[in-house]
Amino acid sequence: MDLGLGILANAFFITFLASVSFGILGTLVVVRRVSSAAGAISHSVLGGIGIGLFCERALGIPWGGPLPGAILAALVSALGISWVSLRFQQREDTVIGAIWAVGMAIGLLFLSKTPGYADPMSYLFGNILLVSDTDLFLTALLGMAVLGVVAPFYREILVLCFDESFAKVRNIKTEMLSTCILLLVALATVAMLRLVGLILVIALLTLPAAIACVFPMKLWKAMIFAGVLCLLLSWAGIIASYFLDLPTGSSIAVLAGAAYLVAIGLKARAPRA
Repeated sequence: MDLGLGILANAFFITFLASVSFGILGTLVVVRRVSSAAGAISHSVLGGIGIGLFCERALGIPWGGPLPGAILAALVSALGISWVSLRFQQREDTVIGAIWAVGMAIGLLFLSKTPGYADPMSYLFGNILLVSDTDLFLTALLGMAVLGVVAPFYREILVLCFDESFAKVRNIKTEMLSTCILLLVALATVAMLRLVGLILVIALLTLPAAIACVFPMKLWKAMIFAGVLCLLLSWAGIIASYFLDLPTGSSIAVLAGAAYLVAIGLKARAPRA
């Protein structure tokens, strides 16, 4: 019983930490309409996990493993998408689709050749039982990194989100800011591997922010609202999965989707000004 309570405590705590990053980054992803790029980054991480495990178990490389591989794959994917977006904008959707599919395929190929048992399901759909102190530390570190980037450059990011052309006229480094946002999204994906997995992390990243953006409000308020929603939906999903014996990541994603439909319905029924 104590072990179960400890596992639940870790789950609640990591979602509390993650809600800071996901509220901020999710709002930026939704407002800038780069959800497909975020989805490609999250799915390409499986390639890094597969390569990392193969290096660790088959080749005996001491610095190999799923976490270093996931971080490297996420960052490389983010940089690749950012570079293509800035240099060859007309081909961005093709490259995003390629990274999405090829990343997952590479991961499954390497996992199939990895000695021992390498279950991809825990990476694809998450496993709350695997949340560790390292995951908690990385998630807390990510939250500090997100705040450290967004807070000092909030006004520049605000202009970038709503009028990129004007931002360039004002000599704002739009390319650098856009790349930084994608890199932080990549790290957020890795941080939430254990809880919701690669397949469902995009739901937790975008749906709370999409709900916040349904209603008109300032960007910083939308970030806070999205963070609170992310926290509440995650906790509700954890509780539902615990009592109903359901997968945690799937429970969170379904609740987030239902909440989004409710928000759209409320917006449609609201009287027009």
